[in-house]
Amino acid sequence: MDVHRLRLLLELARRGTITAAAEALAYTPSAVSQQLAALEREAGVPLLERTGRRVALTPAGVVLAGYAESVLAVLEEASAALAATRDNLTGPLRIGAFPSAARVILPPALVALGRDHPGLEMMVTELDPVDVPAALRNGALDVALTFVYDYVPATPDPALDSEPLLEEVVYLATADPGLASIEDCRDAAWIAGSPGTLCHSLVLRACEASGFTPRIRHYADDFGTVLALVAAGQGVSLIPQLGIGDARSEAMLTPLAARRRSSIAYRRGTRDHPAIAAFIAAVRQDGPDAGCLVTGGAGARAILRSRSLGHGREERETRTRSG
Repeated sequence: MDVHRLRLLLELARRGTITAAAEALAYTPSAVSQQLAALEREAGVPLLERTGRRVALTPAGVVLAGYAESVLAVLEEASAALAATRDNLTGPLRIGAFPSAARVILPPALVALGRDHPGLEMMVTELDPVDVPAALRNGALDVALTFVYDYVPATPDPALDSEPLLEEVVYLATADPGLASIEDCRDAAWIAGSPGTLCHSLVLRACEASGFTPRIRHYADDFGTVLALVAAGQGVSLIPQLGIGDARSEAMLTPLAARRRSSIAYRRGTRDHPAIAAFIAAVRQDGPDAGCLVTGGAGARAILRSRSLGHGREERETRTRSG
């Protein structure tokens, strides 16, 4: 049976419609239908049942999709083993990263990789974590830096593996010293990421957990822009530590209990590929220190106004640094 057709069957099992499977793998729906019809002929049993315009897997299709998962993972392991027999690392390495990771974590890792493996051709794509699973599965990416928020957990993808990288504090950003918690911001205007992004979902879920629906006035995906809007009194927002960077802003940043947890993701079976293993080693060696992030450093200078709730509400300014 053709491996590419098995991949299409597996994508259909995951996504539920031929149109969605076609979009994920950059095919047309008619091409997917033709390839799946050919796979049925190869298998010798019906794999799909059509009811009107909808398509569902038959019991045989479900069985074959389960085996396809394992087959594709073993092929990735075989490719990794073959790559390990070469003397030098060469060829493309397609890397995905969310914006703050692309700005803070990737540059020193790429410098180290270029120095140690000059034959490796690194190509970086900036994208939101919601787009990472499909990009890894369809081969547009080989490895990616991604994240989840405490309020927005990820659904495990059986085709992918990941390992933890960093844990960051999430801050409430305001221009009003009277707003010290999410609950305090019930009547405030909010600034959120574009709809469909994890940062947009974070604002919605965090506010819903505090008992209200946020009134979102502005949408911005760059945290520097978010901080500038907050400082201008245009709303409040939630910003993870890497998003603060070296911004010089009058926004007040109050640490919350919530965390953003970053990880390195790749397809099952590829962890031992020399290029991916080298990338992971470089990120871990040259990236910011996870413990430092959790305790308040961002790898850069930041002005944080933290509140103490002793006798009345008192505001003090704290300068934090990390090496």
